[in-house]
Amino acid sequence: AALADAAGETRRRLGKPSVVVANAGVAHGGPFATSDPAEWRRVVDVNLTGSAHTARAFLPDLLDTAGYHLQIASLASLGAAPMMSAYCASKAGVEAFAHSLRAEVAHRGVAVGIAYLNWIDTDMIRDADRHPVLRELRTHMPPPARRTFSADDVAARLVRALERRRSAVYVPGWLRLVQLGRASLPPVVARLSRRELPRLEAEDALGPTGPLGEGGRAGHAAGTRT
Repeated sequence: AALADAAGETRRRLGKPSVVVANAGVAHGGPFATSDPAEWRRVVDVNLTGSAHTARAFLPDLLDTAGYHLQIASLASLGAAPMMSAYCASKAGVEAFAHSLRAEVAHRGVAVGIAYLNWIDTDMIRDADRHPVLRELRTHMPPPARRTFSADDVAARLVRALERRRSAVYVPGWLRLVQLGRASLPPVVARLSRRELPRLEAEDALGPTGPLGEGGRAGHAAGTRT
């Protein structure tokens, strides 16, 4: 209902939108076995179901304007990591959703793009680094994959993708190579996890993180109220 209201307000103030970006995202960390089912579901509700609701609210406008819908995905869409099961599942889901939507609306002149983003300097990522298990997740990645990018730089890249109606945009650009080799990632991640997780368990460092960042906590509070 809130998205429908936002779509209506956008039309009244600015006219029919020709570009829509589905960007809302929250994250929790920790083992799946001990995760709170409601918190796990909340991540999927915001990241995946919320993206679908965004598309549903604005799709009539995009059909009228032959517009462009950009779905924000993640490196997690290409390769899942341990301790982030809800986030990885939701980001894999938004990738599949965007591919499906693209196939449905292409003949109507609507373009659908997917943005694959790595670590961005936001409150969510800064908060994640406070938790040993998530900090280890990032620091065990190859050096180029550990780097964070400023939100302004990423936004500029996304604007260029919007202007060109890209079907895919990668930030950083080398994520294209991950796309090509994504089938090789699960065994590599599993091998690394078998080596590192026992040590983290022994250090009692595998507890749940709760919602990450101010945005995640605000989303959690909103979900609790509803």
